[in-house]
Amino acid sequence: MKPATGPTRAMLNTSLLFVLLALLCLPWADLSIQAFDPWQELARLGAGLAQPSWPSFSLLGTALANTLAFAIQGVALGAVGGLLLAAGYRHAGIRRLAAGLRAVHELFWALLFIQLIGIAPLTGVLAIALPYAGTFAKVFGELFEEADPAPEQALGADLDTKNQLGWCSRLFYLQLPLCWRPMVSYFGYRLECGIRSSAVLGFIGLPTLGYHLESLLRQGYYAEAASFFYALVIVIATLKWWLRPKLLLVYLGAALWWLPPQASMNWALTVRFFTQDIVPSPLRRGDWAELWPWLQELACQQILPGLVNTLVLALLALIVMAVLALLWFPTISRRFGNGATRLGSHWGLVLMRALPEYLLAFIGTLLLGPSMLPAIAALGLHNGAIVAHLLGQQLNNLTFREDAPKGLNLYFFEVLPRLYRPFMAYSLYRFENIVRETAILGMLGIPTLGFFIDSAFSEFRLDRALVLLLVCAGLNIGVDALARRLRRSLHLSETTK
Repeated sequence: MKPATGPTRAMLNTSLLFVLLALLCLPWADLSIQAFDPWQELARLGAGLAQPSWPSFSLLGTALANTLAFAIQGVALGAVGGLLLAAGYRHAGIRRLAAGLRAVHELFWALLFIQLIGIAPLTGVLAIALPYAGTFAKVFGELFEEADPAPEQALGADLDTKNQLGWCSRLFYLQLPLCWRPMVSYFGYRLECGIRSSAVLGFIGLPTLGYHLESLLRQGYYAEAASFFYALVIVIATLKWWLRPKLLLVYLGAALWWLPPQASMNWALTVRFFTQDIVPSPLRRGDWAELWPWLQELACQQILPGLVNTLVLALLALIVMAVLALLWFPTISRRFGNGATRLGSHWGLVLMRALPEYLLAFIGTLLLGPSMLPAIAALGLHNGAIVAHLLGQQLNNLTFREDAPKGLNLYFFEVLPRLYRPFMAYSLYRFENIVRETAILGMLGIPTLGFFIDSAFSEFRLDRALVLLLVCAGLNIGVDALARRLRRSLHLSETTK
């Protein structure tokens, strides 16, 4: 076996560093099981899933239609906004705006819009559209930067300095034709994410599948909840069959007809929100001297504990995700196992990818109690399934020599060395998502930043909520920048193109 090269050694050192950090986090992790009899509750959940009780078609159909309508409208609006931002992505200000939009989770955006326009269709659409616009801007902007510059250079040579190509012409005549196919493909992936996000918005009152899941699961009506659970899984699992680019406008028209994004805004309350509610309480009283003690108290009691718990949970979930992905991806390959095991592993990956982390963590919390354990399991399972699926696809495309070993020797000496680079790239990409999702899992009672944000909204302390949201966004932007720098230093950027 050849000694590790420089880049390989750097990847191994980075992996060991994350493992070491996770081990150092263990003393601060709450991994207790607080439920009275989790095995009995798990048995009841399994029985409910095995024998679902189907509600009326109108109830299930309405919840499913609402879920799809929120997702389609939100993702479509986000794609349009992201496209406009991507046209100017070369400018640092546009990049910072996009980073700020995607740094705030859609659940937090929804909590903000509920204060302004209540629980209305527009709340759900905007909650999905804004962070997705930031994500679309990043992806589309990077696609534009990597596109073949030859057409623009050739056209630019024919233009004099007074007739330079404008951003609109560049977008529609140069960038879109070159990048249209990967953009459409990415839109399909974001729509899958949007359906999961739409379902999760039901946990705060919007009439999607998640609304019924939250209510029924919390009351222990597992058989009744199973039908809504299966509806969500089936819709996401069959997305590649019913989602066709030619039908996107038809789907969007149907979504607008079914759920017009209307809202009645009280302008007096809106003005009050921006001029009083989100202004720190010392400033509302005109007492500037109390602002710093107010911030210090908030930092000591909520910001610092929330940050520590968020990072502890995220690092432990990252290691669980990595272990699961490394164990899982060979099981869907033709090189390992048999047809039955591959089929079972494949559908296990489909199930874990289809279910939102928030829903998995909510179910885990009902079974085990509000500790970090169900959140770590949920984040590890969902993200591990995504990475395992991507690695499994690459494994099926690898070619091996005729005398290649089999079994564990094949895995450790042939497969793992060749796929460790993409594994590291995917893991760093998912780490950004894990940190973002970790914050909102605090709404389930785990004391991350989301716990304190949700508490501030519940107590109508919107000034505190805004400060905590800014801290949460800053954390996500910082982790995003760190992961991007690590990918560049390890030369992983080209791995996932």
